[in-house]
Amino acid sequence: MVQFDEQLRCLVTEACGHPIGSPQRQKLLTQIIRLTARRLWRENAPYYQDALQQTWLYFCRNVCDGLTGQTYDPTYGSIITWLNAYLKRRLQDFYLNQNREQAITVPIRTRQSTSGGTSEIINPVDNLPATPQAPPILEELEIWTKTDSEGELRGTYIKGHPDVNCQVLILKRLPPEVSWRELSEEFGLSIPTLSSFYQRQCLPRLRKFAELEGLL
Repeated sequence: MVQFDEQLRCLVTEACGHPIGSPQRQKLLTQIIRLTARRLWRENAPYYQDALQQTWLYFCRNVCDGLTGQTYDPTYGSIITWLNAYLKRRLQDFYLNQNREQAITVPIRTRQSTSGGTSEIINPVDNLPATPQAPPILEELEIWTKTDSEGELRGTYIKGHPDVNCQVLILKRLPPEVSWRELSEEFGLSIPTLSSFYQRQCLPRLRKFAELEGLL
């Protein structure tokens, strides 16, 4: 395991020595993802793949440059430890969000309106900065999904709802993803229906493409 961690550290150092978006860095980051994918924390949860997808995005953005978080520091632990810590936090977020969607929403804080009387709910998410440009790996997934050269993604849809197909759902779930609650309201379908279809039909196709391209 020590030898494996050292191998990953060397690959990270080499990858970070190349410019952002360069083919050399892309190739090395993909190699790291392939080496670490089978060693990450696994959990039998319906939102696990979504959390894993966010983890890979976090890895690509922060392992060298700290675009949305702290740059990886090998003195604090291995790449596996770093990624597992982030993955578990995202799983916890999904768990909490799932419970929150099933409960009554309680405003965190309110602001008195200028007209007086009523209060306005302030959503802290609205104040978050815009998401940085997606790394090349995510761009490749987005291009593949939009192109859908054989029409397989568009042709795979929820029965009776051709507008709710794999192409639409994959694009909406790529970071920064649209929440299941928003999708449920948009398409008039329940969250379990949408999530189950995505897990059974869309994710396997997305994963197959990523594996064929050497992204996973």
